[in-house]
Amino acid sequence: MQHATPSATAPGSSQPWYKVLYIQVLIAIALGVLLGYVAPDTAKAMKWLGDAFIALIKMMIAPIIFCTIVHGIASIGDLKKVGRVGLKALVYFEVVSSLALVIGVIVGEIVRPGAGFGATAEQLDAKAVAGYVSKAQADSTIAHIMAIIPKSYFDAFAGGDLLQILLIAVLTGVVITGLGERGKPAIHAIEAAGEIFFRIIGMIVKLAPLGAFGAMAYTIGQYGIGKLGNLAGLVATFYLTSLLFVLVVLGLIARFSGFSILKFLLYIKDELLIVLGTSSSETVLPHMMQKMKRLGASDSVVGLVIPTGYSFNLDGTNIYMTLATLFLAQAVGADLSFGQYATIIAVAMLTSKGASGVTGAGFITLAATLAAIPGNPVPVAAMALILGIDKFMSECRALTNLVGNGVACVVVSRWEGELDPVKLREVMANPVAIGTEIADEKPVPVAP
Repeated sequence: MQHATPSATAPGSSQPWYKVLYIQVLIAIALGVLLGYVAPDTAKAMKWLGDAFIALIKMMIAPIIFCTIVHGIASIGDLKKVGRVGLKALVYFEVVSSLALVIGVIVGEIVRPGAGFGATAEQLDAKAVAGYVSKAQADSTIAHIMAIIPKSYFDAFAGGDLLQILLIAVLTGVVITGLGERGKPAIHAIEAAGEIFFRIIGMIVKLAPLGAFGAMAYTIGQYGIGKLGNLAGLVATFYLTSLLFVLVVLGLIARFSGFSILKFLLYIKDELLIVLGTSSSETVLPHMMQKMKRLGASDSVVGLVIPTGYSFNLDGTNIYMTLATLFLAQAVGADLSFGQYATIIAVAMLTSKGASGVTGAGFITLAATLAAIPGNPVPVAAMALILGIDKFMSECRALTNLVGNGVACVVVSRWEGELDPVKLREVMANPVAIGTEIADEKPVPVAP
């Protein structure tokens, strides 16, 4: 293929600008907003495009995660190392997630976006959130644990539950590792299957602009641009808090690990734009794994940390949980005690696990958190106040979760001594060009 002239190409890319994925997604998002504003009814009919794209991606998530984790554990060949990497990842997840929860509380108390709202019990529409409440009531601690165990080995694949896939993948990887030489044929088979699945994802990702267009058109057509102005204080506070968390907290962690958070954001710009359009970080999970390997993280660490982080490292969801809870408490005039604050943080830490970037999952976990506060100072029905804008906040949750998982992968790789500094410097020297180059490749797993 002939190279286009510089004026016709995107920065850092050798192909015409209109063929670059992130530019296509940007254009699609803009067209979706325009259609939603000009022709709301037509825009709402475009919802199936976004749903279809997300469904295609989710169709491949279970087998890709299974193959990646099993291959990652088996390639390590040392169960002690598997346990060590897993423990380091969980320690990092819990520390950073706790920071996100505390930051949400601090910002909520300082800014007080719900102060003066003056909502009363009579004004709350309990029916609007009844579905979320019923799901939250079934989400007890025991039910949460039991839900991790699938009905059968293959039921986890059929249902696509991320935690169930993690469980059977870890068990399978451990067993194959224990088989030694006899397990090598299984490793090769899983590696070949993983390559097939990644190639399918490479084909599906090309449809990202259509998915982003459909999802954004429906959002604006259904809720209207005016919704962006309603409850603007909460929306703005959440976005600014998340931005602050990414630039300051994750920025300091990144700097300590030897890279710039701003350059890292440029490196994963394609994935960020797809998430912005679809409100789901799962749509870019396979490509994020590829990019983390290219960044210098080891194959085995990527295979363990990224999929696990989608269930256990949800920084954006954690910020949302505490900030939204405080907003609703302020909106209904409830004064929370120190013990209630502590309960909110503890319960949110538990309920957020498994809310892996899927639209609406954060709202369900919020219902579970409100229901668990001692004395029930904030009625669960108060969630109706923010139901209309949750879609816009869902996008920010997914974006922050995505960035947090990427940073976590690099940090754990460095902690484990398996971060390639040469690759890291290469990518950070030209993050836009290399990030675009990877987005245009067929994603094939990198063998250890």
